[in-house]
This record gives sequence, C-alpha cells and structure tokens, in this order.
Amino acid sequence: MPDELDLRGTRVLVVDDSKTIRRSAEVLLTKVGCEVRLAEDGFEALGKVVSFKPDLVFVDIMMPRLDGYHTCALIKNNPQFKDTPVVMLSSKDGLFDRAKGRLVGARLYLSKPFTADELIGAVRASLAPSSSTESP
Repeated sequence: MPDELDLRGTRVLVVDDSKTIRRSAEVLLTKVGCEVRLAEDGFEALGKVVSFKPDLVFVDIMMPRLDGYHTCALIKNNPQFKDTPVVMLSSKDGLFDRAKGRLVGARLYLSKPFTADELIGAVRASLAPSSSTESP
C-alpha cells in the first residue's frame, strides 16, 4: 500500500446504539489494523474518549440519552480532544444533518449502512493532513 495512510495501531472509538453497526465497524476496522473500542451511547463514549484517547471517533446521530450532535460538541469543546476528528454516522442522508454535524465540529458524515470501503475511506480522510488552512 504505497502512499496510503497506514492504519495499524490507529485508535478508533465507534459510538452507536445499534450492536450490529458497532460490531460491523469493529470487524472492518480491526481487519486493517485499527485498535477499536465501542460505546453504545454518548455518555459511555465520553468516558471512553478520556480513557482510550482515540485518534478518531465515529458517532451515531440518533442515540438515546445523549445524541451524536451533543456528544460531538462535548468532545470538541474539551481542549484536550478538540483536534480529535469526529465522523457522524446516520441512516438519514439529509443536508440539514450534514450542516448540523459541521456546526458541532464533525469532520465528515457517513451514511448507514456503510460499505467497508466507505468506512476505511472515512478513517483515511479524517486522519490525512488537512488540506484546508484556517488563516484569514
């Protein structure tokens, strides 16, 4: 895999209330060498972000107790984790959801169900050096 971002050892947290989605993502990410942790809601995710210190977080939008938007905002508002890329997961592919995800700091938006290529592509895109600069 020349010129490809090596994913071995990449720490990924997958947050989704669907066990099927969590397990699918875990299997796909583990196959490419990622170290994966799972959480089933935003509250559980916040604790794992602190203890696991992931390189990337996938978070479902629609979850009980603490939804993905609030989870993402809380991660991004913490100075220690503000640079951790967050990818929103949703079964809805709406413009409003994408815009709201961007507003709370999500780097990408991935529609469910996702393919292995889409999931791995999102990891690579999230961890690649950003091409955009934030200079005035």
